[in-house]
Amino acid sequence: MSGLPFLKMHGLGNDFVILDGRAGTLDLPVARRRTIAHRQLGVGCDQLIVLEPPTERDADVFMRIYNPDGSEAGACGNATRCVASLVMDERRSDNVTVQTISGLLESQKVGVGGNGLPVIAVDMGPARLDWREIPVAKACDTNHMPVGVGALQDPVGTNMGNPHATFFVADALDPALDPLAKEMERHPFFPERVNVGLAQVTGENRIRLRVYERGTGFTLACGSGACAAGVAASRRGLTGRKVDVVVQHGTLTVEWMPDGHVTMTGGVSLAYRGEL
Repeated sequence: MSGLPFLKMHGLGNDFVILDGRAGTLDLPVARRRTIAHRQLGVGCDQLIVLEPPTERDADVFMRIYNPDGSEAGACGNATRCVASLVMDERRSDNVTVQTISGLLESQKVGVGGNGLPVIAVDMGPARLDWREIPVAKACDTNHMPVGVGALQDPVGTNMGNPHATFFVADALDPALDPLAKEMERHPFFPERVNVGLAQVTGENRIRLRVYERGTGFTLACGSGACAAGVAASRRGLTGRKVDVVVQHGTLTVEWMPDGHVTMTGGVSLAYRGEL
């Protein structure tokens, strides 16, 4: 791994180490993934991202996503925006398609942020709402799932390339909810574990959100979690289909389109370049 270049990027604080494996397979066993992601022993990140050659004709790049525990994730909206911005620069294009294990994500540059880097809109694909698609352990209405821990009850289930349970709470920043979210991530009701969203409706079409991500813990932002929260709020009649989702370091705009797809728009940042 000596001399292997990497980029450190983030979307509203949701941070990534990005490696380019398009020229050849990288040696990344689970232990090495964990070390790179470790904030004391390695570079540190919420997810480790590896660029690979696409396997589908319509894709420009394949994005592989690893959690800090070494497990593989199916989707990451903020990482998609970061990767899309890199490939747009390479191709001198405002439109690219990012392939993941969960499908193809079309991305478009829609502006430039205050940091001079692009604002990217990503079509995150359709929101999957059936109980088998989340998935959960038994048949249920995913708008009111019969599961909870303590003050966290009655979540909305959404699959945005990975499973999400969104809980609507009075105060998304309440630290008393933190251990409950951690417990819920591994609840047996969710056979593939689950990302736990703590969502607070703070105004018309405005949500404050924190997400405990499976395999990672609480992150400063979660793109797929923001999409899940927007869909969940609309399903409950708490907001319209287009919402601003406020996270610790900014805002993501999420829209649940008439065709069922969910778009997410926000800025990206390049923190630094380095070598492993």
